[in-house]
Amino acid sequence: MTSSAQKARQAFGNRLREIRLDAGLSGRQLAVAVGIHFTKVSRVEHGGQSPTDAEIRAWCRACNVEDQIPDLVAQARTVDSLYREWRKQARGGLRRLQDDIQPLYERTKLFRVHEHWSIPGLLQTAAYSVESMAYWVRLLDLPDDREAATAARLARQRVLNEGDHRFVFLLAEQTLRTRVGSIEIMLEQLDRILAAMSLPNVSIGIIPSDAGLGAHTQTAFWIFDDSLVKVETLTAAVDITREEEIHIYMTVFEQMAQWATFGDSVRALILQLKREFLQQAATL
Repeated sequence: MTSSAQKARQAFGNRLREIRLDAGLSGRQLAVAVGIHFTKVSRVEHGGQSPTDAEIRAWCRACNVEDQIPDLVAQARTVDSLYREWRKQARGGLRRLQDDIQPLYERTKLFRVHEHWSIPGLLQTAAYSVESMAYWVRLLDLPDDREAATAARLARQRVLNEGDHRFVFLLAEQTLRTRVGSIEIMLEQLDRILAAMSLPNVSIGIIPSDAGLGAHTQTAFWIFDDSLVKVETLTAAVDITREEEIHIYMTVFEQMAQWATFGDSVRALILQLKREFLQQAATL
């Protein structure tokens, strides 16, 4: 288990421990009430083992906090079921990852996307996508099916033009500057963003590199309607479904939007970057 998953399990265990202590029960007393061995109480509270749904319900009943049962069960499932290791998930290839997420894109009405170091897949050109996926193939030693995976990614981009989907992209300025492949690939990618900005259902904001601390986050994230947040790390993906956590991401997204520039300012920045890339090409 990755350190991030372990921390999530430990946080859940700490919450259960606080509930037990607030009820004035010892570990042995709770174990008797729940019907488990007292050593499991310790393992659960220290993040070494997950309780079953039935054990969570019994735990809450024993501590007279039955009103917390739905939230605790949901949190436990998030920790154990919605945390996935990329290396395991991607053993079948990157194409499979692209196919698996297609239904989510089709049913989502409002996409709120924040990226801080690369262009999001919905806006990528074919060449940019292939180069980007090559990085993950090398880093995680995955099957090299980037061409097929890119074809699936580009096919998924049809949601930009079909149905009643709406998109708000908040991109750190670095996403436009990060070199992915050749200068020619970057110039094509910048043109792709300019073209996407003309779509009536797409809003693209750029967070300036010199913006304050409140304009940036430690990680990229995608908000799907008001029901799911996806956060990806180097080695894993986390699906966040708890309402209070989703609200935090939505709040941060709105705060970052206040720092972002839109419309003509973004176009001017992209044209400036294109000139810079062309100047770099001329010196090679």
